[in-house]
Amino acid sequence: MTRERARRADAEANDRALLQAAREVLAIDGAHASVARIAERAGVGIGSLYRRYRTKQELFQHLCATALDQWLRAAEEGLAHEDPWEGLAHYVRSAVTMGPGSLAPIAGTIEITPEMADKNRRSDEAAAALVERAHAAGVLRPDVTVVDLHLLIEQLGRSPLLEQLGSQGRTDLLEAARTARDRITRIALDGLRAPAPTPLPGRPPGQELLSARWDLPPA
Repeated sequence: MTRERARRADAEANDRALLQAAREVLAIDGAHASVARIAERAGVGIGSLYRRYRTKQELFQHLCATALDQWLRAAEEGLAHEDPWEGLAHYVRSAVTMGPGSLAPIAGTIEITPEMADKNRRSDEAAAALVERAHAAGVLRPDVTVVDLHLLIEQLGRSPLLEQLGSQGRTDLLEAARTARDRITRIALDGLRAPAPTPLPGRPPGQELLSARWDLPPA
């Protein structure tokens, strides 16, 4: 490996470590997460972080864009399944594992870039196609909307138990906690299946319930 390729590989490894650390610190500290703690958790110097990202906002914007890429890929993989239910279930399981709930604390604190908006639109369209296909096949209860699905994923993806064990350094219990989350996810998936034993309460939530919180407060 040439010196240039080695440097590039190191930079990519540092970037992956920074993004993972940012997710973990956000899950614990919320929007008050500091770049110093993120760098420390990633095992890189603060100077390395600022060479890659000029501001904390830029770091969080890239984190969101990367997460949207992952969710879009999960939805596209789900659509590639011949079985509508298995495709939907793949999307839910994959998205829960990615932990979208960890990004909720930064909603309304960063500017939405055109790249983020475009990726969000494409991800939402793919997820809506999964739901529409599952409805058409009669395998998803008819009163479940794509917003319901995303709210469920967010709730399951932000696992308080995993966050607590991670902050305590209890690596000995993390695998058991992940298995417990997988079990809860399977229970939730069974609750999405048609026919529905009882109707859902209230009116279906609108997309604004998810999107409006990302608006920056007025100056």
